[in-house]
Order: sequence, then structure tokens, then C-alpha cells
Amino acid sequence: MSVERREVTSNIDLLLEALPPHIQQALLQGEENPEDLLEIVLDLGRLPEARYPDQERFLSDLEITREDIEYVTSRIGDFGEDNRAGIPRTLHRISAIRNRKGMVIGLTCRVGRAVFGTVSIIRDLIESGQSILLLGRPGTGKTTLLRETARVQAEEFRKRVVIVDTSNEIAGDGDIPHPGIGRARRMQVPRPAEQHAVMIEAVENHMPEVIVIDEIGTELEAQAARTIAERGVQLIGTAHGNSLDNLMLNPTLSDLIGGIQAVTLGDEEARRRGTQKTVLERKAPPTFDVLVEIQSWDSVAVYSDVASAVDSILRGEEPQPERREKDADGQVQVTQPPPRESPEMTVQRRNVTNRPDRTLPWARERERNGSSAPATPAKVQPKQRIFPFGVSRNRLENAIDRLHVPAVIVRDMHEATLVMTLKNYYRQSAQRLRQAEERGIPVYVLRNNTITQMERQLATIFQLNLAEEDQLSYQSDASGGTIEDAMLEAETAITQVMNGERSTVELAPRSSYIRRLQHQMADRYSLDSRSYGSEPYRGVKIFRS
Repeated sequence: MSVERREVTSNIDLLLEALPPHIQQALLQGEENPEDLLEIVLDLGRLPEARYPDQERFLSDLEITREDIEYVTSRIGDFGEDNRAGIPRTLHRISAIRNRKGMVIGLTCRVGRAVFGTVSIIRDLIESGQSILLLGRPGTGKTTLLRETARVQAEEFRKRVVIVDTSNEIAGDGDIPHPGIGRARRMQVPRPAEQHAVMIEAVENHMPEVIVIDEIGTELEAQAARTIAERGVQLIGTAHGNSLDNLMLNPTLSDLIGGIQAVTLGDEEARRRGTQKTVLERKAPPTFDVLVEIQSWDSVAVYSDVASAVDSILRGEEPQPERREKDADGQVQVTQPPPRESPEMTVQRRNVTNRPDRTLPWARERERNGSSAPATPAKVQPKQRIFPFGVSRNRLENAIDRLHVPAVIVRDMHEATLVMTLKNYYRQSAQRLRQAEERGIPVYVLRNNTITQMERQLATIFQLNLAEEDQLSYQSDASGGTIEDAMLEAETAITQVMNGERSTVELAPRSSYIRRLQHQMADRYSLDSRSYGSEPYRGVKIFRS
């Protein structure tokens, strides 16, 4: 890939001219370079503050007055409904804080910079003509990359580019756009709620080849984006979300990647897939062909086939994106995803939405100390083929993965070397279990459908010498119960909340150590938890955020 020289333009002098004289003077006389300035905070009755990448400092011993606020507001553009204003032909953004009467009592003056030469990391993608969605945390450079993409498309690739600029962050304030967008044209949005309508207007009235849009955030905007893509226009935009997983969890914006729907399978198809009868599937082709997760200014992860990545996640697999990084010389280093392993070599995770880390806290600590295996086999064991009868396949896969035992899960009992089931199924003498025992296939019975029970049973099957930390999990807690019982109670509560059976579950009072483990378990499943009560009757409450 080609190397592009990075150049930055900020027009910092125009922002300084809009500030009260004593604040201008303090900024110019400071030891810091004004070009490093991030933002200036002016709040009524407080000291003015300047913020830099590595520090903050007060600019005066005098508190901000109403006259100071009015001095700034009279020298900038008008505030819109989003309480944002700017300085004409610059990228600086001034955001207002108002009191109940609508009067401005605080200002955040954010320095805007056009950075040329950032597009090289995805240059081949934008040149391909595919629609691209950019995701990333605030401050990772999404809008900067979007602006530079529009300029390159218009000037170097000579395409007809229209920017839908809702808050004037891409092309700056005023009627004349900032030169950072090159030959691209800009359509301003009168009100944020009308962004979707301006998107459609841009397609219908101005015949663009490329439309650039920042912060797709509503269902109407997602629908407008699909309409644009279906008309053959290349769409390059950003959306609210940090990653592909975030987008899949967002019911408003999941349509950008095809949408997700629940599908009920027939008995035969469910058996063939080895899944439950109700599964999640992609609803339609994605609006965007390529998704780029911006991790930092010089590092991105690229999903070059969004449809395939979404389908993989819905099947419980982990899609591997292409990694791209810029080195110190500006060269882009590309790391291709590793080849996919065969099903027997890969323990698939079937948690579709968050795929949380279910490793127990003491096991994670052991891995940080240099030992990845939670237990040591007494001897080399042959690979076991386990058929789960009434046992959660997801949890059993996680237990196998955590213990690193030589086992795979099979979908047909005739292929199994052992069967794992629950106590209530075994008591009912299910016909298939009787048939397994008649064929000499051992049947292992679990007390509960939990990862803890599965790990203990696997440890018995494979004759594992459990590490000291794991043995502690079955000993007594200071509050009287065992740690195993406490974790089983937490796992049952998490299952009830995630399945919608209960909105909030209060666990039994435990010691502070046990409560910490229960909080960690809830956090791994992306649930909220909070302690309640007073010692020694203090417990944990688990609920959905």
C-alpha cells in the first residue's frame, strides 16, 4: 500500500480570536503549544480551563462572567437544535450548556483539525466502490477519516461526492465548506431530525456516486441508508457503536448489517444443525459491504464481508477480521486472519450477542501468572465424543474449552463415547438413555445444568488434578455456604434474567469475597449487579441494565 504524508491544519488562530482577550493572552503565553490544544471550557462562575492531550490547566484567576460568554457567542455562528455552533470555514465546534430559561451558561470550545494523509490505511477499500461503515470509540478519528475519505474520492478518484453534514463537523460552519473536503459537495441539515430526509434528497436531486454521512443513529436514517445503497450509490458513513457486536445488539441500527430475526426450525432441521428449534438468522443483505472498526489513529480491524461475519456470529463462531496497522514509517502492515480450523479442532462458542469471557476469576489469575491450563491430567486421555442429552451445549463447550480436555460434542448419540445428562432426565428413564446404557455407552449425570457442574464432571472423567484455587471453590465460605453453591446461585440468577424470566434477582447474603466473584460473573454476561443490605446480611442483586 502507498505511504501518505500526514498533514494537519487547525486554523487555531480563528478560534483564539473568538475568545475574550485575557483568555487569548493566557493561551499564547503558556508553555504549551497552541497546536496541541484539544478544547477550552468556559463555565459561568468557574475558572476558564484549557485541556491538552496530557494535561489540563486553568487560564486565569478570574471566574467566567456572562460578559465573557456573550463575547464568544457574538463571534461565532448560530446554535442549532443540537446546541452546537461553529466558526465559518473552520472545523472548530462550540457546544453550549443552557439553564432552564434557555440562556447559555457554559461553552465547550473544541478544536477541529483537518488531517490529510490518514486514508491510506483503507485506501484500497474506498477505491473498490463498496459501501463502508466506520465504527469506533469517540476520539479515535472517525470523523477525520470520513472527511479525508470524501476529499480523496472527489479529488483523486474524480467521483461525484455529496456530504450530508448534520452538525457541520465534516465540512465546517458557514455556507462555504472547509477546504479539507476538496471538491466534494456539502448539504447542510436544518435540524438533526431531518437528516434522513436530506440523505434521500441528496440521491434524488444531485446524482451522486458517493454519499458520505456521519453518525447514523435512528431507524429512519438506517432505512434511508438502505435506500441509498439499493440505488447503487456508494455509501461511506459512521454509526453509533464501537464494534460489530455492538451493532448487532442495537435493534435500531442492526438493519445496517442485515438485521436479525428469530426463525423456528423444523424438528429434522434442528437435529441436523444440532441447535434449538428457535435460532437467530440474518434477515436481509447488509446495507454496508465492509465494516471497519477503528481501534486507534493507526490501527483498524476490517471485516471485508459483513454478511459472512454476521452469519458466523449467529452460528456461534468467532469471525476473524483483517488487522491493519501503520508503523513509524507510515507503512501499512496487513495481518490476514488465520485459516479456519476444522470443527473438531475448534470449540465453538454459541453465545450470539456478547460472547462474554466465562473463565472463572481464579482461572484468569492463574493464566496471567503463566499457566494456561486449569488442571493437569494424570495421564494422556483419548479424545471423548460427548452427546449432551438435555444439557446446555453452549455451557458444555465453554467447560471443555476452559479445562482444555480432549473432547468434542457430537450431534448423534450413535457417534458418542459417553453421554452427559441431567438428574431429572435420568430419573425419568428416557428411552434414548436406556438405549445408550444397553450399548455400553457410559452416562454421566449432572445435578444442575451449570458450567460448574460440567467442569467437575469433566475433571472426574479425565482424572484431572485440580489446582488449589479450583479446590477452594468447593470449600466453605466464611458466611457458612460453599463457594460452589454461591456461584451456582449466581449462574441460575443470570440465566433467569437473560431469558426474561425475572427482571431482578436478589442472591443470598454472602461474604465480601463471594460478592466480588458474583459481581464479576454478572459483568461477564453484561448484566448489572449491585450489593444490598448491611453486613453480615449483605448480598448481591443482579438485573438487566
